[in-house]
Amino acid sequence: MKVFTEIIGNQYLSPEWKEKIKDFEIEYIDLDQWTAQKSRFLVKSNNGNEYAVALKRHTQVINGDILAYDNDEKTALVIRLDLSPVLVIDLSALAKKNPETIIHISVELGHAIGNQHWPAVVKNTKVYVPLTVDKKVMMSVMDTHHIEGITYEFQPGLEIIPYLAPHEIRRLFGGSGMESHSHIHSDDHIHDSSSAHTHQHECSH
Repeated sequence: MKVFTEIIGNQYLSPEWKEKIKDFEIEYIDLDQWTAQKSRFLVKSNNGNEYAVALKRHTQVINGDILAYDNDEKTALVIRLDLSPVLVIDLSALAKKNPETIIHISVELGHAIGNQHWPAVVKNTKVYVPLTVDKKVMMSVMDTHHIEGITYEFQPGLEIIPYLAPHEIRRLFGGSGMESHSHIHSDDHIHDSSSAHTHQHECSH
């Protein structure tokens, strides 16, 4: 079994790699958001091939990471993440309010989220809340509290990733309640015995 020990580029973040493999046949490794937090795992690709990934500890893969490519065969092995939606609460309108109102609404929002035991990440004027129960239930909770001066909506997890730091991504998408797909297994005993295809090149990630 081939073991991959490094990420050589990214299909979406690197213009060089995007151009390089644009006409390649892409073999995808689909990861759920829980497995994506791991640095070592066994996984089957969409073609049914099984691979072992053993990256440096604490390395976190992101959507579009390239594990291997073969310029002669015009093929590439790319990671594709399946992330849950995120409830995005926008507080930017509060900037025009007086300090007392800002404090009141912020505490009210904190109480509403905390009362549900929802984890959250605050980034600039937005609060990101991971999907913990059914979307309709979460929206119902927000509607019931009817907090004035804020807006909220669900956005795709992949669209949120670029705005977050690694520890924030882990908080939103690495919850213990997330169950991995049946064909993906964690394995902390994979040996770093081999690398990817011979036509690999280093690329800033």
